[in-house]
Amino acid sequence: MRQRNRERKLGRDRKGDLNRAREKEGVRKETERPRVVHVRSDVLTQHFYSMGGLQEDQPAVRLFREYLRIRTVHPQPDYDGAIKFLERLSVELGLPCKKVEVRPGRTIVIITWEGTDPKLKSILLNSHTDVVPVFEEHWKHDPFAAVKDQQGNIYGRGAQDMKCVTIQYIEAIRKLKSEGKRFPRTIHLSFVPDEEIGGQNGMATFVKQEEFRALNIGFGLDEGLANPSNGYTVYYGERNVWWVTVRCPGSPGHGSRFIENTAAEKLRRVLNSFLDFREKEKTRLNLSACLTLGDVTTVNLTFLEGGVAHNVVPKELMASFDIRIPPTVDLKVFEDQIKVWCQDAGDGVEYEFNQKGMDQTVTSIEKSDPWWKSFSSTCQKLNMKLKCEIFPAATDSRFIRAMGYPAIGFSPMNQTPILLHDHNEFLNERVFLNGIEIYASLIPALATVPPLEGET
Repeated sequence: MRQRNRERKLGRDRKGDLNRAREKEGVRKETERPRVVHVRSDVLTQHFYSMGGLQEDQPAVRLFREYLRIRTVHPQPDYDGAIKFLERLSVELGLPCKKVEVRPGRTIVIITWEGTDPKLKSILLNSHTDVVPVFEEHWKHDPFAAVKDQQGNIYGRGAQDMKCVTIQYIEAIRKLKSEGKRFPRTIHLSFVPDEEIGGQNGMATFVKQEEFRALNIGFGLDEGLANPSNGYTVYYGERNVWWVTVRCPGSPGHGSRFIENTAAEKLRRVLNSFLDFREKEKTRLNLSACLTLGDVTTVNLTFLEGGVAHNVVPKELMASFDIRIPPTVDLKVFEDQIKVWCQDAGDGVEYEFNQKGMDQTVTSIEKSDPWWKSFSSTCQKLNMKLKCEIFPAATDSRFIRAMGYPAIGFSPMNQTPILLHDHNEFLNERVFLNGIEIYASLIPALATVPPLEGET
């Protein structure tokens, strides 16, 4: 009995020792267990940068990427989002913001930095807010996410065309204001809609309104194109846009017969005439070391319409062409050529215009011109190599020039492939930031051009 009691007591003691040992071990393990620490993502990001990761975005780059994320893409651009964004920036800059509704739902935003001598003609820094549609399946990244890769390339629709320039204007003004600068001439920043669909509900209407005349423009800057080389391209004029539709009537009938005088026979002659001319211009460009795309006339077939059934010969067929004509071409002579092509195609063949630009005004790039002298000499001081060309497509500059105001197309994007309207449109942040510095030199130079004749 005593033996069993001693064994029970010993068992209890051992169990107690074991429990105490377990508790002690548990306390030790609890104290040694790694603590779960919640760290903000921005702190982790900061640590990542300090460990040699991607450099943290500068404020200007963050702003650029924010603007790219606003989906101002056709056919339903978020113009309200863009306007709110621009109004916020005007508050940040401490500059007044004015909105002009040129058509229902189409508003132009103007931010103004008044000069010390407001009577002098002003400088206009123009950019458009809309962007063209995308085919997302062909993009490396979401075209509206503003992704920046390890090389610093920022992907997004509008990265080159032309949200970059908008933010470069803004940041150059911010820099100049922070340095306490003021200039004699007033500077207007205009942000316009619908450039990508012809500008008729944007700048084309605005230039005819009193609100535009009140800006008292002397000289304007607008968009250009990227340049894959170390140089920069400057555009002093544009080709005229002609959108032409040719209608070919003919005898209808059953698809099993040899019908005379069909619309198709006439259409074939029309196509041959237009496309033979296209080939001649293409050859002229390819054989010349001096010509650029803006110096020749391009012709492209863009629509073919007609027909009602596979077994019915149609009574009419239509072909539409996109024609871009340089300022050196006599427009009356060229239209007379179109008339001849239609007459030669057969009886009843007619043409009509969906768009017909007729202004051939170019901006002076003569050394004696005060605006060009200021622009080019500033670029020379920055060791920028300039190449002057006729813009091969169309921008809002054409409406400004047509009203008699000199304007230059310029986007400070060198060492950059031309990707406007293309898949995977991007701009490197280094090129983007350098563009701000370029505008921070150009804007003061233009805004301090001495009073011209008639201004005093």
